[in-house]
Amino acid sequence: MNSVHKIFSLLSILLIMSSLAIAQSKVGEHALGTIPYEKFQKPELCGAACHADIYMQWRQAMMSQSYTHHWDEIEYFELAVPHAEKDPVVAGVKAGCNGCHAPVSFLAGDVPPPRPEKMSRANEGVSCDLCHSVTGFEGDVPYNFNWTVQPGEVKYGSRGTGKSPEHKMQKSEFLASGDFCGTCHNEMSPYGIWVKSTHLEWKEGPYFKQGVKCHDCHMTYAPGYSAAMGTKYPDVRQHLFHGAHDPGKVRGTIELRVHPSVKEAEPGEKVVFTVALFNQKTGHKFPSGSVEDRIVWMHVEATDAKGNVYHLPVDKKGFPGEEYTIGADVLAYQDMGIAKGIDNFPGVQRDGIPVGDRIFRMPYFDPQGRMTIQQWNTKSLGVDYRIGPRETKLETITFNLPSNLPLGELKVRAVLNFQKLVKPVAEFLKVPAEEAEIIVVNDHSTSINIVD
Repeated sequence: MNSVHKIFSLLSILLIMSSLAIAQSKVGEHALGTIPYEKFQKPELCGAACHADIYMQWRQAMMSQSYTHHWDEIEYFELAVPHAEKDPVVAGVKAGCNGCHAPVSFLAGDVPPPRPEKMSRANEGVSCDLCHSVTGFEGDVPYNFNWTVQPGEVKYGSRGTGKSPEHKMQKSEFLASGDFCGTCHNEMSPYGIWVKSTHLEWKEGPYFKQGVKCHDCHMTYAPGYSAAMGTKYPDVRQHLFHGAHDPGKVRGTIELRVHPSVKEAEPGEKVVFTVALFNQKTGHKFPSGSVEDRIVWMHVEATDAKGNVYHLPVDKKGFPGEEYTIGADVLAYQDMGIAKGIDNFPGVQRDGIPVGDRIFRMPYFDPQGRMTIQQWNTKSLGVDYRIGPRETKLETITFNLPSNLPLGELKVRAVLNFQKLVKPVAEFLKVPAEEAEIIVVNDHSTSINIVD
């Protein structure tokens, strides 16, 4: 065999070995237990000297709290795990939740991980080394942690320049793409339903078409140092990841404007108030992410010249499924009884808000057709009445003025409220009150004169 044939044979062997290595790599649920803990550096090492500032940003971001956050702990240990042990259809969530909430533990096969008070490595959440070891994703759509990961000496980033005494650096277009975010911010339930679709919403919206990425809003850049001893750059990505858990991010997301149909009216007449709600801030729908948990609603009140307050319910539009978008005194979430071991559990209040207020949501339904907050138990979706990026929704409120309404100024105020978790669910599961804190997204007022 001549030297050319030897080289060709060697290259063929290398290509075959490379193909085998790729074929044998496992992603998503199949990656469980494939990479031991020691392959990943602890975040404290990254923050010890080199990346101290970025480490401190990450420490207060939800990425570092994805496993230790109180609601995530309660949802996982009190609902997901016991439910998975009773229903073979959803059995995979016992391990699978950790693919995004405690990925290093998932890869190490440490599932369920110890509870947060045990201070295991699950508490690292979505760690520095995990993200900077991701190389891409497998398949056509990023979802359900289908990223590929190669921990080791090389750390991947959007820049790939500079020198480090600790590791090598390689530029990754993938880490700078929205698809990277989609590997965890898209989720499909065991029933094949998209229960998280933030990345897909962005990709179908106007911002993707204009080249605006997830990072541009959730990892804003500023002049500074990515490493203490490194080069100063004009565009260092901030690792704050601010989103739904940051009141400052939520406030102002939607603009409200309310106007009346007339300037003056007499007691006993009918006046229509129109509210325009414009999503001028998010690159995806609002709310997004854990839509099953969130509740966004508009509350409208009128105050007359003597200080009397009137609650004004929204006018119905008549579209299919609208009953889930208007506050009502009904029960829901009965499937929590499966995990809690409560036979014939009647459920809890669905909304916990004033009856008649408009809700901007998409309801999730369990296999029995009941509304659920358990995304893993979602078999179907209801009407999607959320506010899309750059979308304006118009709502009307018809006020039949009381015959004894005092003369003078009648003020009308519309308020858009947001809660991360529906309050009746939070109370039932004893979730800390802050999770059901009402955050005012925006408000606006108008007035008319009541004359005789």
